[in-house]
Amino acid sequence: MRTGTNERPGHPIALVIGGGGMGMSTARRLGQSHRVVLASQSAAANVAREASLREDGIDAVAVECDITDRASVAELQAFVAARGPLRTLAHVAALSPSVGTWRELLEVNLVGAALMEEACLELAGQGTAAVFVSSTAGHLADAPAADVVAVLDDPLAPDLAGRLEAVWDEHTSISAYRLSKYALMRMCRMRAGAWGAKGARIVSMSPGPIATPMGARELEGPSRDIKLGLMAQLPLAREGTMVESADAIEFLSSDRASYITGTDLLVDGGMVAATRPR
Repeated sequence: MRTGTNERPGHPIALVIGGGGMGMSTARRLGQSHRVVLASQSAAANVAREASLREDGIDAVAVECDITDRASVAELQAFVAARGPLRTLAHVAALSPSVGTWRELLEVNLVGAALMEEACLELAGQGTAAVFVSSTAGHLADAPAADVVAVLDDPLAPDLAGRLEAVWDEHTSISAYRLSKYALMRMCRMRAGAWGAKGARIVSMSPGPIATPMGARELEGPSRDIKLGLMAQLPLAREGTMVESADAIEFLSSDRASYITGTDLLVDGGMVAATRPR
């Protein structure tokens, strides 16, 4: 008999990408039924994150990964493969408009997500589910022009930002954020067939305003007035919580959602319904 350990070898793996507030909330929720691999670029913070999850009784390990670097993603892929079958991917990592340039946002939010989708498809098997956290921002903007969409639909071709610059002139962080989330939802729709061929599912989940540390920073950044204006129209008249976003991710990754793939779930307090009713 072993004592003093959280190890639960009978549980499948949940790979959670992103160590911020929503990522940690998701890791805690999925940790009830999975062994958790939490991946984040912040090596220094990962030590405390792993300790916090383990203090909660979760079989968890936190590892460093730069999702925009193919070699780093390959290392993470190998690490997960060595630990056991991948049951759930929860891709939470993203940059918000106030913390990056338009190029950085596209690189992290779209290229990074596409690299992770590619790597995890190789690990997927019967019953695996991938949930990519998008945003209502991808719903609220008008659809881009066809030549822009063509570039977005091939995010792993070289120099995404350069190719976009040739056909798209809205070079702001806010516009890039909307564009990246629109493209992320398209990716999940377009890749559903490839995942389905392995008996697996891929979906996106679009939260509205959620009370997170990053969300609080946005209220001090360039998108403050836009965000406040949208929140003023919320039918539920409040921000969502990280617990509520984790609820949605857990549902989408569970067997209760076994016939849901290639689509997006809005978890937005009615924001899109109120602002784009038609």
